[in-house]
Amino acid sequence: MKTAHDLVLAAKTQCREVSIEDAQAALLSADVIIDVREADEYASGHIAGAINLPRGLLEFKLSGNPALEPRDLNVVLYCKTSGRAALAAASMQSMGYLNVVSIAGGMDAWLAASKPVVKPAPTQFE
Repeated sequence: MKTAHDLVLAAKTQCREVSIEDAQAALLSADVIIDVREADEYASGHIAGAINLPRGLLEFKLSGNPALEPRDLNVVLYCKTSGRAALAAASMQSMGYLNVVSIAGGMDAWLAASKPVVKPAPTQFE
C-alpha cells in the first residue's frame, strides 16, 4: 500500500522543481503563480502575484477558469514544503499542461531564504 510520501516521491520524478536560487527567474517568466496551500495558509503570507488554488480544488478551478485553460501557460506552483506542489504539477501535466514547475522546498524554503511575502491587509470594520 502506498503512502502519501510515496505518492509525493513519485510525483517529484515526473515534474520539474526549481531551486530557491532559480525561483525568481521562474516567477518573472511565469504567466501564473499558483499557491496550492489552503486559504488560511495563503492569507498568512504568500509570494507576490500568486493566486490561491488549494490542491484539493486545483483541477476543478483550472477547468472552470478560461484564463487558466491554455495548456502552454508558464506555471509556477508552490506549497509549504513542496509535496502538494509536486502532486499538483504531476496532475497538471496529466491534464496536458506543458510548462509547469514547482519551487523546491516550498514556502518554508522561500522564508528561510528571507524572500519577500505579501500579507493581505486586515479587514477594517467601522
